[in-house]
This record gives sequence, structure tokens and C-alpha cells, in this order.
Amino acid sequence: MGTGTRGLIATAVTVVCAVTVLAVPGTAFAVPEPTASPSAPSTPAADKDLEAVRAKLDKLYHDAAVATDSYNAAQEKADKQSAAIVELARKIVKGQQKLDRLKERAGAAAAAQYRTGGLPDEARLLLSDDPQEFLDGADRTMQGERAAKGLIGELTRTQQDLAQYAKDASAQWKELEANRKAKDAARKKIKKQISEAEKLEARLAKKEKERLAKLEEDAALKAQTAWLDSGVLDEIKGKASAEGKKAVAYATAQIGKPYEWGAEGPDTYDCSGLTSQAWADAGHAIPRTSQEQWKQLKHIDVKDMRPGDLVIYFHDATHVGMYIGDGAIVHAPRPGRTVTITGAGSMPILGVVRPDA
Repeated sequence: MGTGTRGLIATAVTVVCAVTVLAVPGTAFAVPEPTASPSAPSTPAADKDLEAVRAKLDKLYHDAAVATDSYNAAQEKADKQSAAIVELARKIVKGQQKLDRLKERAGAAAAAQYRTGGLPDEARLLLSDDPQEFLDGADRTMQGERAAKGLIGELTRTQQDLAQYAKDASAQWKELEANRKAKDAARKKIKKQISEAEKLEARLAKKEKERLAKLEEDAALKAQTAWLDSGVLDEIKGKASAEGKKAVAYATAQIGKPYEWGAEGPDTYDCSGLTSQAWADAGHAIPRTSQEQWKQLKHIDVKDMRPGDLVIYFHDATHVGMYIGDGAIVHAPRPGRTVTITGAGSMPILGVVRPDA
């Protein structure tokens, strides 16, 4: 792909970014209070202050993303542990029913032995008028003894199983409680970050918000242009798989829906909620969080990526978007924004993973 084509793509992505940034009600980040007055014209000093604001906002959003991943991970673990506890409860009920049946059999066997008087074989031989009848009875007695031993063994194993199920359920419950606490801690951190952001945003005048949005747009465009100018699109020629096409169709159909931390749709999404649900809709389950998507899915060279692949961002894998082709991704950016299309190189790329590798 030549320089002219890359320029067209960069221009198209710029337009999309500009429309997306200016269409939203403002940035929801906590930042230092700007020094410029609402009526003051744009000056280098004012823009410098807003750059500091933008940097602070980026940090707060990043911290909120880290907490969101922790929240999502704790929620996913809690869901699995809840399911495990339910399954263990079923096993305990079935085991107890089996134990009750075995005890009934043991009681019946004991009653039968009582009715025979429990006489030793020699006494029954002396009292018997028919030796053959005695021998037949002795054989049945031996069979009964073997059955009794088997019954006792089964009773013992069932009791051991029940004890293990109870122990496992207790351990799962402790883990569930630990993850609930982790989730609550992450929730508090997220809410604190967003609350601080909203308070500071409220102190920004309309023109300052517009200039701040323009600074964000310019930073994204600069990063995307540098990425395109590296010639990366010259090497990206991969075509989407059938599942990848379905995932892209799902993700792009969510454009315009609000970001919400911890959300997996259908009305709101966070970044990994969008990508995980898109691939689930394509019939391929993937991890819930961006960090686990990075850890567990197959890594792909950027030059080999194709639509449907996931682009992981930042050094700690705290953001993810879905590549849709032509140097662009669809993603759920952050609080206060909606699902949108932006340049794949507009943020620092950690790597690319392929769900259906």
C-alpha cells in the first residue's frame, strides 16, 4: 500500500476520531485545575496547562482501567466458584442419598443375620438333618459375607467422598469471599477515579473542554500517522476467518453504545467486555479481561494480523480493541465515551493476539 493510500486512511481515521471526540459530552477524567479563565483566548501557556491536564486524565483513565481489569477478573473467578459450589452441593446431595441407601442395605443384612440366630457353622451342621442343605447354606453364607464386606467398603468410600466434597465446598466458599472482597476494592477504586474526574471536568469551561478534546485528537492522530508512516500496512494483508468476520460484525454493530466499566452488553460495554462478547457471538469463548486475553491467546506479529484479531495496548495490557482492517480498530474507549472506530496505532501497542488461532 503506497504513501497516498496510507494518507487517505489516516485522513479517514482522523475524521472518525474528530467526530467521536467532539460528539461526546466531554472528558471524564480527574485532572489538575486549569489556570486559564473561561473567557481567555487560547495561548501557548493555556495549552501547556491543558497538556498537563490531558496527561493527568490519561493516567487516571489508565488507573481506572487497571482497576476495571481487577474487577472483571474477580467477577469471572467468583462466577466460576459459585458454579463449582453448586456442583459440589449436587454431589453432596447425591452422596447423602447413596449413603442412606447403603445404610438401609446394611440394616437389612444385619436383621437377616439376627433372624438366623448367628449360629456358627459347626452348630448348624449338628442341628441339620440334611448335610447337603447345610453345605448350600454355608455357600450362601460365604457369599453374604463377601457382599457384606463389599457393602462396608462402599459405605466407607461414600463417607470419604462426602467429607471431601464438604472440604472442597468450604475451600471454594473461602475463595469466593476473597474474590468478592477484591471486586469490592476494585469497584471503590474505579468509582473514586471517575468521581475525581467528573469533579475536575465540571471546573472546565466549554472552550477549554473543546481545546482539550482537540489536544487528545491531535495526540491520537500523531501516533496513528507515525504508525502508518512506518509502512506497517504494506505488510498487513491477512484476511479475516469466518469466525473473525462474525466477531467484527458484532463489534461494529455496537458502535455508539456507551462505555461502562464491568459491562458485557447488550447496552453498554467496557473494552474487554466488547471483544469477549463479540467472539462469544462468533461461537468462540475467550477470556473476559484484556490481561488474560494477552496471557492466554496466541500472539501474532503485527504484520500478520487480520480482521478479528485483538490489539492489546499499554505495557500492562489494560486496554484492547478489535482490528477491523485498513489500520483501524473498533473499541470501547473509556468512561464518558462510546464504542467507536479509531486508528490501531493511536495508542501504544503491546501486541496482537488471535482468538481463533
